[in-house]
Amino acid sequence: MKLIETIETFISGDWGNESHTEDTPCEVFCVRGADIEPIKNQDYNHIPKRYISKRSYENKLLQVGDIIVEKSGGSPTQSTGRVCLITPNLIEKLQSVDCSNFCAAFRVKKEWDAEYIYLYIQHFYNMGAFFNFEGKTSGIKNLQLEQAYQAIEIKPISIAEQKKLAKTIRTIDGKTAINRSINQNLEAMAKQLYDYWFVQFDFPDENGRPYKSSGGEMVWNEKLKRKIPASWENKNIEDIADVYNGATPSTINEQNYGGDIVWITPKDLSDQKQKFVYQGERNISQAGYNSCSTHLLPPNTILMSSRAPIGLLSIAKTELCTNQGFKSFVPKAENISTYLYYYLN
Repeated sequence: MKLIETIETFISGDWGNESHTEDTPCEVFCVRGADIEPIKNQDYNHIPKRYISKRSYENKLLQVGDIIVEKSGGSPTQSTGRVCLITPNLIEKLQSVDCSNFCAAFRVKKEWDAEYIYLYIQHFYNMGAFFNFEGKTSGIKNLQLEQAYQAIEIKPISIAEQKKLAKTIRTIDGKTAINRSINQNLEAMAKQLYDYWFVQFDFPDENGRPYKSSGGEMVWNEKLKRKIPASWENKNIEDIADVYNGATPSTINEQNYGGDIVWITPKDLSDQKQKFVYQGERNISQAGYNSCSTHLLPPNTILMSSRAPIGLLSIAKTELCTNQGFKSFVPKAENISTYLYYYLN
């Protein structure tokens, strides 16, 4: 059957007004396309508060199990069609929720599990399927929503099996969230250690004692205008790393994308917010790589975004290339990539 056959009803968005008026007295939190990814990480802090009419409040208020889909927006490397699920936790935190005009919401039929449908759509989004169902109006990409959901097939299975599959993925996601929290704590410790060793110069000396605090020799460095350990020297980054730019293959030619070459954009670092990067949202093909001036970078390259958002950093853990929004640093010596990452941070 078709995906659209699982949907009971569509709910249009309402951006409302910024302030309370006689015509728009009802307070809601309005989910935009920009809020979809934070919601997946249970971050509800930036969802704007708006005011809508009583009629909209009655007809457009969302409930647990509703699914929001982004209809307008995207970029050359990010399609429209992102989805998020309205969870009990979100409703508990915000109480009244609707979506903006650039989004829509829908409610699934009773024989379908909302979380399963959400995950199913997310799977097709991750494969880049929704690039095939976009049009442009005044430079903004718009998803042909009903056409897309009419084209996507889905196998009818029992709701018990749907719930079982969704629970399995939810359990894995929960474990991932715990691991991410552990990593964040370890990363905070690593940053503190870097500061202790390389900013305060209290790295372990030959006797295992903090160098500067234990009377280690410090000498004035005229270029840095400060004292540094006697055996240290200063260099430019280009002395210890080769610097490369990236590039973007033409997005008009579909043959440039979908290959085996990992290709990273600043958005990939913004979404992941991780120290290491393995994969981007889209790969490029060999033809795409050959068509532009991007550069294949080895593992342990430091990627630094130089276009919005500026200053995001990550260490490549596989061979990859980037778009033009990066300055990438390939260390000339082994075992300095982690140091260089923290230094740039």
